Amino acid sequence: MKNLRVLAVAAMLGLGPVAVAQKIETPLSYYLPAEASYNSNIPTPKDILGYNVGEWHASHDQLVMFMREMASLSDRISLTEYGRTHENRPLYLLTITSPKNHQNIEQLKKQHVQLTNPAESGKLNLKDMPAVVWMGYSVHGNEPSGSNASLLAVYHLAAAQGPEIEKLLEETIILLDPSINPDGMNRFASWVNSHRSKNLITDNNSAEFDEAWPRGRTNHYWFDLNRDWLPLQHPESRGRLAKFHEWKPNVLTDHHEMGTNATFFFQPGIPSRNNPLTPESNFKLTQKIGTYHAKALDKIGSFYYTEESYDDFYYGKGSTYPDVNGAVGILFEQASSRGHAQESVNGVLTFPFTIRNQFTTTLSTLEAAQAMREELLAHQRDFYKNSLNEAKKAKTKAYVFGSEMDKARAYHLAEIIRQHQIEVYRPKESFKVDNVTYTPENAYIIPTEQPQHRLIEAMFEKRTTFQDSLFYDISAWTFPLAFDLEHAALSSRNFKSGQLGQKVDSLAFPEGEVVGGKSDYAYTFEWHGYYAPRALNQLMDRGIVTRVATDKFSTADGKQYDYGTILIPVTGQNINADELHQLLQEVAQKNALKVYAMNTGFTPQGIKLGSPMMRSLEQPRVMMLMGDGVNSYDAGEAWHLMDDRFGMRPVLIKTNDFNRADLSKYNVLVMAEGSYSNISKEKLRSWVQQGGTVIGMGGAAKWLADNGIGNIKFKEVKPDTAAQKPYADIANSEGAQVIGGAIFETTLDLTHPLAYGYTDKKLPIFRSNTLFMERSKSPYANPVMYTSNPLMAGYISSPNLQKVKNTAAVDVSTLGAGKVIAMPDNPNFRAFWYGTNKLFLNSIFFGQIISGSSARADEDAH
Repeated sequence: MKNLRVLAVAAMLGLGPVAVAQKIETPLSYYLPAEASYNSNIPTPKDILGYNVGEWHASHDQLVMFMREMASLSDRISLTEYGRTHENRPLYLLTITSPKNHQNIEQLKKQHVQLTNPAESGKLNLKDMPAVVWMGYSVHGNEPSGSNASLLAVYHLAAAQGPEIEKLLEETIILLDPSINPDGMNRFASWVNSHRSKNLITDNNSAEFDEAWPRGRTNHYWFDLNRDWLPLQHPESRGRLAKFHEWKPNVLTDHHEMGTNATFFFQPGIPSRNNPLTPESNFKLTQKIGTYHAKALDKIGSFYYTEESYDDFYYGKGSTYPDVNGAVGILFEQASSRGHAQESVNGVLTFPFTIRNQFTTTLSTLEAAQAMREELLAHQRDFYKNSLNEAKKAKTKAYVFGSEMDKARAYHLAEIIRQHQIEVYRPKESFKVDNVTYTPENAYIIPTEQPQHRLIEAMFEKRTTFQDSLFYDISAWTFPLAFDLEHAALSSRNFKSGQLGQKVDSLAFPEGEVVGGKSDYAYTFEWHGYYAPRALNQLMDRGIVTRVATDKFSTADGKQYDYGTILIPVTGQNINADELHQLLQEVAQKNALKVYAMNTGFTPQGIKLGSPMMRSLEQPRVMMLMGDGVNSYDAGEAWHLMDDRFGMRPVLIKTNDFNRADLSKYNVLVMAEGSYSNISKEKLRSWVQQGGTVIGMGGAAKWLADNGIGNIKFKEVKPDTAAQKPYADIANSEGAQVIGGAIFETTLDLTHPLAYGYTDKKLPIFRSNTLFMERSKSPYANPVMYTSNPLMAGYISSPNLQKVKNTAAVDVSTLGAGKVIAMPDNPNFRAFWYGTNKLFLNSIFFGQIISGSSARADEDAH
């Protein structure tokens, strides 16, 4: 405490960092409740870690060591591994309750889950049921006060003694996730610990507070895991959600950090930004729980605020997902020291202080949950009863989706939906809606009359009207649009329960096959399948010669082959006909494709297999820029897609290394959203002119345009200065012009190489910026265009809606022998935008074959 006071006094006196260069030695008494007593047989965090909590940033392996030790020593704690990260770090969930409850834990779990079943919940006696509280710490790895507070929380719950703790553990079951993002946590802890001086430096210019790109916020592939509760694209999220639904908690806490100059925030957030699918009772419960946080923070003298800044609209966040599952999600945001001690407008902010606030609100949450136990249990029971009643009255009785040409995309959406404990069925027999036929083999039906009715609506609705015009996150995430699947909302007029066929209790990846047996001539497969690019890449990895059809053709059996069909000749390969047949069987099965054996090149209609319009393909040798200036989210999404999902080998090159790199090794350059001021535009221009393909997305497309690399033009967006406005409205007025994330309709030129594999001219695209790309004067340079009535779901201001109409979504320019492909939007958004992944992959695989005369010539710009 003495050294903390030294820091605080020094800050008040305005003394510099040298004057406050002290070592933080914070005793447990700084954190723990003064009235509590502790079992001396339970080791303290210092006994295990070798240092006081807050003196160093705990690494993930140290956190794991501590949690394992606590579980082995305390009969109040059990430990379960629920998954592994991309870097193979274990993800743990601790179950903390009384020894008596542990002996009966499976029965208690089963009984608690019955609360969410309206057919059974009315029989339950709430007076005797424990509340279930989930504590989630530091989903963002560089917001470490949460995970470090979990050390104190577990110690307190394991070692505290007396009737109060005994009663708490008897009446609550606590599920504690000490580190939601181990990879990011370790990256950050390594940085700040390795840059920590023996005598603490609080000057915010210190390198300790400026971690290296991509920083520790994100997971291995640079994803924000706090946006993945709905999409479930990462092992951390999938494992966590399985445990969430195994227990169905009543309260879930989500411990975060914010800017250093802030104080402490707890929910509720801004009331007008609640998702309308969340019942009002949830907001009232959140307010009531907030009174416990306020009382606890008042007691230790910490400042805080609530009902400002943050919202509960997007259900893909940890603090909001519980709200649509009968629970109460609570966001905590602590001002971040971003190291061990840093100057702020409120004085020197120390790491121990940030940890204490997180630990204090951990205890206040448990106090609230215990005091409001029956109220929270009743809310959960009533939530699901009311949801089912709403479903019975709703106009939409079911949703159907599927794809005749691409079973894999439909499979992956069904896979996500099943993980949310939503019932999925196959149609009993084929039926038609809006001229689309849905079959038992290709489609799935989601009846809305089930307890998860509200979550189903959240995943399928196309909302375009909102109470508020500001959003903390995206305003639309309609899943069938994200997957670009044929879909329909079914009313009582075109849906009866008798249409439900087999219930999908388990999903099998769609089968692939070689049709027609072994060929001594050639094989083909169409580009419609989601994993067709992966299949092509696997063949290229084996050195297999491939070609692509730039026009249609048909065979004697009447089979029609579309633009983008891949041709694999049997002769001229580095393996014999038998080996090629075996390889294609493996590739077809792994990628859910039908590969067709061809016995002649003489096709009755369209191009022949030996036509010059069967273009030879060169394997993409991809480099992607990363590092300073690059948006790590967008870059990570592209990296994840190529590496994890499609088995490619992109070489990640730092922007600082680009100017000295040997670019002749590569034929494709990926530039994600960002600013690239530190790379040589002359070197890039020369590389493209020699035949390279550069793909610029978002701000990278704008950078290419600004630097004359490709003939790309953007609309100039001028601020509105027409009228005087109140200063108090500045945040709302400017925020309303932000496109935080909405879905728009575009049209495709299905004959263009970048549109190969698509069968519908309409394509939903996700947009989250205000970059509006002008239409080219060339009639061939824009294979994807926004329509004249583009808004499909989400929020956009009227002025911005007018600006986006009829603009280009993709522009292709020639530059010498190379191509410049510009996309103002991100086709790989959060890894679940399956519908536009093919635009990005086509740019990689087919950019090389785009005719120079079909693109906008660079010379037009000079």
